[in-house]
Amino acid sequence: MQNNHQLIECVPNFSEGIDMAIISQITDAIQSVEGVRLLNVDPGKATNRTVVTFVGVPAAVVEAAFRSIAKAGELIDMRQHKGEHPRMGATDVCPLIPIAGITLEETAVYAQQLAKRVGEELSLPVYCYEAAQSNKSRSNLSVIRAGEYEGFFKKIKDPQWKPDYGPAEFDAKRGATVIGARDFLIAYNVNLNTTSTRRANAVAFDVREAGRVKMENGKKVLDADGNPVSIPGSLKAVKAIGWFIEEYGIAQISMNLTNINVTPLHLAFDEVCKKASERGLRVTGSELVGLVPLKSIIDAGKYFLLKQNRSTGVSEKELIDIAVRTMGLNELSPFNPNERIIEYMLEDTSTKKLINKTLRDFADIAASEAPAPGGGSVAAYLGTLGVSLATMVANLSSHKKGWDERWKEFGDQAEIGQQLKDKLLKLVDADTDSFNAIMNAFSLPKTTPDEKAIRASAIQEATRKAIEIPMEVMVLCLDSMNLIKSMAESGNPNSVSDAGVGALCARSAIMGAFLNVKINCAGFEDASYVKQMLEKGIQIEQAGIKIEQEILAIVNSKIKL
Repeated sequence: MQNNHQLIECVPNFSEGIDMAIISQITDAIQSVEGVRLLNVDPGKATNRTVVTFVGVPAAVVEAAFRSIAKAGELIDMRQHKGEHPRMGATDVCPLIPIAGITLEETAVYAQQLAKRVGEELSLPVYCYEAAQSNKSRSNLSVIRAGEYEGFFKKIKDPQWKPDYGPAEFDAKRGATVIGARDFLIAYNVNLNTTSTRRANAVAFDVREAGRVKMENGKKVLDADGNPVSIPGSLKAVKAIGWFIEEYGIAQISMNLTNINVTPLHLAFDEVCKKASERGLRVTGSELVGLVPLKSIIDAGKYFLLKQNRSTGVSEKELIDIAVRTMGLNELSPFNPNERIIEYMLEDTSTKKLINKTLRDFADIAASEAPAPGGGSVAAYLGTLGVSLATMVANLSSHKKGWDERWKEFGDQAEIGQQLKDKLLKLVDADTDSFNAIMNAFSLPKTTPDEKAIRASAIQEATRKAIEIPMEVMVLCLDSMNLIKSMAESGNPNSVSDAGVGALCARSAIMGAFLNVKINCAGFEDASYVKQMLEKGIQIEQAGIKIEQEILAIVNSKIKL
């Protein structure tokens, strides 16, 4: 699924986590709507609750959410429901979350449309929350849900708690539901080496922003207005409770990280570890409920490496691995990044045809009669190899015995190298895609004058792209040569030859990419643009040749024969 238009995510929580036949019928209802993609289904037996994640264009997401709420109300009987998690209905909560090309305020309008439709067409009591609720005194989910299913038969009769949509009569079978719009949050549980819910709650109260009610002599301390005085917890933008999970035989701290810019995943984990230890408990691992943004996992990996005084300039895969291992994200079940990281789930794998191949397969297809991949893709990959060697030297230098005081300096350079490497890798496929776009443009019909005009315009547009991509390769490779030179000068002397090979790769990549710029410029009609790009290319090529000579001089001076 491409995310080059408006995308919203929907994360409904259904009060069924045991009967997979029921869960499957609900997710089938979601998948029956064109324009949505089901990303994750996360059932929990102890909570008897399933968290479903799907994304799509707004209208399709609203339709899929409506169908899933209807199906859940049809299949789930709340009169029989028991579970550890607070709940008030068959569809307990249904948030819409902006992902791309849409604001939270715009998303809230869709949430209100969904809430209105559910209330009117399904005759279900609906409360709006967060951004979709204008009355801020009832916008907090925990405040709305207070009393849970059992208490709502009385609560709904209170005029203060009249539903926003639907009847003011509590439906014994389906309960009520809460629909809203919010920013991305992470549902995160931390595992403890205890079975005590009371002790888990104590840790939860230590860390959650709301903290705990202040007590003196066994009584609540009240302020001048008669309201309970609270002792705030140590983490902002965090909601937390403690519970016992019979399925695993452990107690957990169950948290919602409502603003991951304020309290990111790794800080929540570390703080729970600290507070648990102060109470004689130990954290044994943790689990994510639903999906997580890639940045949260990458930031966690870097955080834990920095705590070890180790370089953060390692691959994305390694950063994910250190985060998963440190936080014990696979203690209760395997953590598969391709199924749990939202960007990986949304990724269009068809745009990574080449870089996912083995070295042998890449060489075989380059040697075949197919015109692409050609020199442009090979040049981009050659540049990738060049900066990868420089990054290797930086990491070796960061961890070199006796250079402990310089580990951060080299680690920062390795991180720059990783960024350049990742950008160049994307251009390997981008160059082939640009060539294919030219071929597709040439194959357009050219019978009528209009068709000829459309075809000519498409050819020029595709050709411009085919010029820009190898030019970007040239720019990135020249940037990488500054890093390579730095590693040749001050990096681990035992790896100086690797810096030299990196320089040879980078210079060759620049010259190879420039050949592709020139051959595509030959077919572009804007003479002014062609002149500009050729002048820029000549400057980069000359600079690349010059710095390569400087690097090789440094390398050869350090190799003692």
